[in-house]
Amino acid sequence: MVARLLVVHHSPTDAVRALTDAVVAGTRDDAVTGVEVVVRAALDASAADVAAADGILLGTPANFGYMSGALKHFFDTIFLEAGGALGDDGSASAAGRGRLPYGLWVHGRYDTTGAVRSVQSIVQALPWTQAAPVLEVLGDVGAGQRDAAYELGGTLAALVEPV
Repeated sequence: MVARLLVVHHSPTDAVRALTDAVVAGTRDDAVTGVEVVVRAALDASAADVAAADGILLGTPANFGYMSGALKHFFDTIFLEAGGALGDDGSASAAGRGRLPYGLWVHGRYDTTGAVRSVQSIVQALPWTQAAPVLEVLGDVGAGQRDAAYELGGTLAALVEPV
């Protein structure tokens, strides 16, 4: 049986595209077998994509201290269908650890803290579990950052198992 890894990204700049390309290349490393990689722009990804996934990678620029609007739109569209938990007041509620491993990369010019926090505050209300450290990249993207992105992609691809 083949596992499916979903890569959801918003890559509007050369820097974020470089990271996205490296992440995707890592998911397709020759050492990784039995994994189908599905790449979707955040505005094109759906709850059906998430339901069919055995793991997920998320990528976003840091925009004004938050994730991109495109990635936020992705979460808004899939949240309830993907098993998101809401509290009595309608706010996101901790769903507990789930079966779906995920990874995250964020690029910012000066800071990524708010973008990482915003993604993690939503993801903690989904039945997902963080499977790798967040890759936070500031400024220009060089060989070291691309290598780290490749490693993130390869790590998640190696961890996914069909459910």
